[in-house]
Amino acid sequence: MNALFGYLLVHFVEDPLNHREKIFLSLSEGDTPVAWRRLNHGEPVLESQGGTGGVRDPNIVRGPDGVFHILATDLRVWRPAGPNWWEFRHRGSRDLVIWDSIDLLSWSEPRYITLAPEGAGMAWAPKAVYDPISGDYLVFFSSGLLESRPAHQDSVTQAETGASRIMVTRTRDFTHFTPAESYLKLTGGVIDMSVLVTDTSVHRFAKHDDGAPESLHVFHQRGSALFADDFVTVSHGIGQEIAPTVEGPLAFRDNHESRWYLWVDQYSRQPQGYEAYTTTNIEAGDWRLVPDFRLPENTKHGTVLPLQAAEYEALNTFYPR
Repeated sequence: MNALFGYLLVHFVEDPLNHREKIFLSLSEGDTPVAWRRLNHGEPVLESQGGTGGVRDPNIVRGPDGVFHILATDLRVWRPAGPNWWEFRHRGSRDLVIWDSIDLLSWSEPRYITLAPEGAGMAWAPKAVYDPISGDYLVFFSSGLLESRPAHQDSVTQAETGASRIMVTRTRDFTHFTPAESYLKLTGGVIDMSVLVTDTSVHRFAKHDDGAPESLHVFHQRGSALFADDFVTVSHGIGQEIAPTVEGPLAFRDNHESRWYLWVDQYSRQPQGYEAYTTTNIEAGDWRLVPDFRLPENTKHGTVLPLQAAEYEALNTFYPR
């Protein structure tokens, strides 16, 4: 197997003037995850013309068979008339959009998989995590469910969905999925969960609604296993020093040392995009802001994939400067 070298970031781009809710790739400048360049001359490499006509919050995962999968939210926010977040939240798409590749260079046509239960408002920010015990991939996503409606409402179409929660489903082929079940609920709502598994613990990162009572904002919890009931919050309010509204945490390990990175996506000022934190003590959640972090503006909510040296070189050659 090739030694690890470099990183690939799969993301979308926020643009108030144009529709850029598509799949973009950025490559680390060498073997460091603190400086990046956007590939394909800054243009998207994939787009969705079915479903809502846009994709956000993509996740890339390397399957045990070596096949790569991109999973994304089926959502187009940009409209000439402006976004309608009530509609997105309560009447949005229940689908994920998925692409496959054997080499990170050529990709399948997108397929649309309905994962959120009937009556759900959306299926946002999917994240796939391998479960070595079962051999399945767990796919987590955010969804608001239709739990009940006031007596005066005589139609489901009049009701709002409940607070967003984290749902989970299982798959082995990213085509067939088990029925989604509830995984994590917090008062006021929780979205954007990412999971990082170390040799000793499971770490989950998510966004507690800013308006929730005693909001944790972006938080980090540590537990003994994916479905354990012993998770404790080791850090919260991550990113509040950057901006009052941050979301979309992504976490990954350094290729070569016991160092971890946690990125948070700020969206309260222009330009939007990620800022990075790092730690050498993930068990304690001691996150420190990364100085001189360099990422193109408006690089939004995605995931980082550690690369093998041959994969890095292939991408660098396929997408020349």
